[in-house]
Amino acid sequence: MTSGSKHRQYECETHGVFVRVQPDFLEDQSSPGEHRFVWSYTVEIENRGTDTVQLISRYWSITDSKGKVEVVRGPGVVGEQPVLEPGDSFSYTSGAPLETPSGFMSGCYEMARQSGGRFDAAIPAFSLDSPYARTSVH
Repeated sequence: MTSGSKHRQYECETHGVFVRVQPDFLEDQSSPGEHRFVWSYTVEIENRGTDTVQLISRYWSITDSKGKVEVVRGPGVVGEQPVLEPGDSFSYTSGAPLETPSGFMSGCYEMARQSGGRFDAAIPAFSLDSPYARTSVH
């Protein structure tokens, strides 16, 4: 169950790889009294280019409202390294806990072109806001 937040979407495109992220605060998994605030985020990756690409690895920078940064690196996403032909898309949902009621995430996916070469597809920076956060600009 979600908090009914505004469901903002964040988007960007790099070399034909379009990335859309929609974060959502998870009230039922959060415990403000214990400094635990949890979000889910759904990512859609669409290949708008002309070459087949494969997602090789991910890099995330997760920053809480106190400035504490956690870096997450690893192969693929949710245990997969999807191959996207032109026009294909792949979606997944994951989560992020913070000790503060707000923060933000950003990152990139390392992509390999079938024709050769690799590039980083940007993940748009997105805000993690809960009803417990003071209104501020990140």
